[in-house]
Amino acid sequence: MLKVLSIASEAFPLIKTGGLADVAGALPLALPREGVEMRMLLPGYPAVKAKLAQVETVHAYPELMGGPARILAARAAALELFVLDAPHLYDRPGNPYLGPDGRDWPDNAFRFAALARAGADLAKGVSPAYAADVAHAHDWQAGLVAAYLHYDGAARPGTALTIHNMAFQGHYPAELLAPLGLPASAMTVEGVEYFGGIGFLKAGIRLADRITTVSPTYAREILTPEFGMALDGLLRSRAASIDGIVNGIDDEIWDPETDATLPQDYSALRLEDRPVNREALQSKFGLAPEADAPLFGVVSRLTSQKGLDLLLACLPGLVERGGQLALLGTGEPSLQQGFGAMAAAYPNAVGCVIGYDETLAHLIQAGCDFLVVPSRFEPCGLTQLCALRYGAAPLVARVGGLADTVIDANEAALNAGVATGVQFYPPDIGALDHAISRAFDLCRNPELMHRLRLNGMRADVSWRQPAKRYAALYAKLASRTVS
Repeated sequence: MLKVLSIASEAFPLIKTGGLADVAGALPLALPREGVEMRMLLPGYPAVKAKLAQVETVHAYPELMGGPARILAARAAALELFVLDAPHLYDRPGNPYLGPDGRDWPDNAFRFAALARAGADLAKGVSPAYAADVAHAHDWQAGLVAAYLHYDGAARPGTALTIHNMAFQGHYPAELLAPLGLPASAMTVEGVEYFGGIGFLKAGIRLADRITTVSPTYAREILTPEFGMALDGLLRSRAASIDGIVNGIDDEIWDPETDATLPQDYSALRLEDRPVNREALQSKFGLAPEADAPLFGVVSRLTSQKGLDLLLACLPGLVERGGQLALLGTGEPSLQQGFGAMAAAYPNAVGCVIGYDETLAHLIQAGCDFLVVPSRFEPCGLTQLCALRYGAAPLVARVGGLADTVIDANEAALNAGVATGVQFYPPDIGALDHAISRAFDLCRNPELMHRLRLNGMRADVSWRQPAKRYAALYAKLASRTVS
């Protein structure tokens, strides 16, 4: 089998802050049927090490970015893992990126350079029992994998970098070049230099053999100044090496027919059972038990990127039309306070839970009529895929992966019987308010709503097709292994 080493800073169900973890945790399980054996390297956070089984040390560093470290081989949650055990870098509670003050850990450059260094070493065969045909790095935290392999100058595997979100780039001072173990020759525009400093994501974009993004539309968007986040010029120069591969979801975890977290399971053939979850959702969020009120759901980080400020502005109009909102999320204090104030002002129509709860996320998907994702940009998005699987029509901005995965209920799509949700553009208050009005119109037509639900539930949102595309990409990269 083709051997691929995935290097990521988080992976569900071991450690998760966002969609990267879902992708990193699910992709290895989808690849064996495509002839690919993927092992993953993760940082040795306490939450990760607590879940490991069959642990074995495969390599030891007397010194790695400030202290001793070990690479452990282990298993956890059906995943074949390598774990970088470096207590001086990772033995900290809570968020993997942020300290108790909510700010980035001051040594994040070293924490994730160490991850990339270990990933490069593993991929090349530092452990006699393992070497990779391809090293697959995820986001800026693993962006230096390609740089280390490039500047090591020895035989190396093919390299891929997946960009999950251009907004996070890992930019650090130039004086860290030598402490990070990079040669002086790397500090050029053709290497890791970025606006006078070191760019982790920039280095990966420049030096990886192939670049992927998590949807075809996002792959095109990042070539523009609006979405390229100051890297659009470099990305345009590498456009021929960029692939957009839409994410999938684990359709065994996200399956309303077998979901034990739900008050009532259901399927496309038993949609009449779904309203039990709606009633439970209304009760959980303190909403009036109205069977006909259009019920909108949100499962999201509360940030301006996600467009939740737009929804907050539209919320009074949504309530005045007779709608309800159940929101689960955490993020910017102003948005948390704003939605909390709306819940206090409209106690029977707006309910908010600030935080994250996986079980509650499943209930929202299973109980709402429309799942709202009004993002200003969205590389892929997973919540709308879960909504499709659970028969909640996504109401989304027509950007990134949202544009690729939701078919707008326009007249042509409705006549053809293929619509799955509602799209709007541009991502502003007026367009979102109009989309909400369209959602109300759809709710007044039970036959159309039934068709939207069925179309969504029958869509293939699994990893089967994405896994085939990744396997084909890996095969090309493995054939280009260089020395």
